Amino acid sequence: MSERTAWTVLGGRVIQPAPFCIAGILNLTPDSFSDGTGALPPLEKQLARAFAMLDELDAAGCGMLDLGAESTRPGSAPVPEDEELRRLMPVLHAVKARRPDALVSVDTCRAAVAAAALDAGAQIVNDVSACCRDAALTDVLAGRQPGYVLTHGGKEHFAGLMRMQPAAGVAPVVQLVRFFERELNRLVRAGLKEDRIVLDPGIGFGKTGEENWQILRDIEQLNTLGRPLYLGLSRKSLFGWLLDLPAGKRDTATQVVTALMAARGVPYHRVHDVTATARTLRMVGSCTPSPAAVPRNA
Repeated sequence: MSERTAWTVLGGRVIQPAPFCIAGILNLTPDSFSDGTGALPPLEKQLARAFAMLDELDAAGCGMLDLGAESTRPGSAPVPEDEELRRLMPVLHAVKARRPDALVSVDTCRAAVAAAALDAGAQIVNDVSACCRDAALTDVLAGRQPGYVLTHGGKEHFAGLMRMQPAAGVAPVVQLVRFFERELNRLVRAGLKEDRIVLDPGIGFGKTGEENWQILRDIEQLNTLGRPLYLGLSRKSLFGWLLDLPAGKRDTATQVVTALMAARGVPYHRVHDVTATARTLRMVGSCTPSPAAVPRNA
């Protein structure tokens, strides 16, 4: 296991990418940009999808189920806290009842939702707001020590705190390095252990199409921060911006860029299509030389 990719989550469990780890997206919302229909599916259908994805993640060899009960897409309306809990908790309880060992991440910005999910067996908090929406989330993280996805950009109602500043003449990836350095220091000072944190550059959040691609071109520069990288590229707007593709036609583009990022050292990938991504990452692992195999003068 590489120290650069290891991630410790709630209870001290260490995730060991082999060499990659997949986070399977399960939207418990009616308005997801990717698969929203305008109506929340019945609980039975949601559970069937959750159990099927758990089987896919098992076949992938290293993965987690990422449950989100409030859409984080740009333009989406926030939901009340009680509604987020109403959508999330029945699925989470059912998943942990069937599979107590399942690795589960909860996609939330709220302290109370994160605490309830951790009490119910989730091990990871995936927060697109970097604690900007609910400052009390920092206290939950410090007190409980879950795995934590620290994300840049967030939803537009708090993205102003994390937006790229093109007028500054500083490359987007350098702005990200500065943001992550500041937030890592803040979280560690508050009491969250650094080995609990992975870094998500927030592709598609608070960035132009060109800025998204600039960050991906310069992705290795984020390795200077010493924490693993976690990318959520699946069906994102950057593919629409570059290729003029609607959300439902972006799966091939997602797999291509996921492969490129994995080959450049990104170990954690948050996706909708677990099986296709597992195949993609197996191929990357099969054709990427190990560091020991690369000549020193290469």
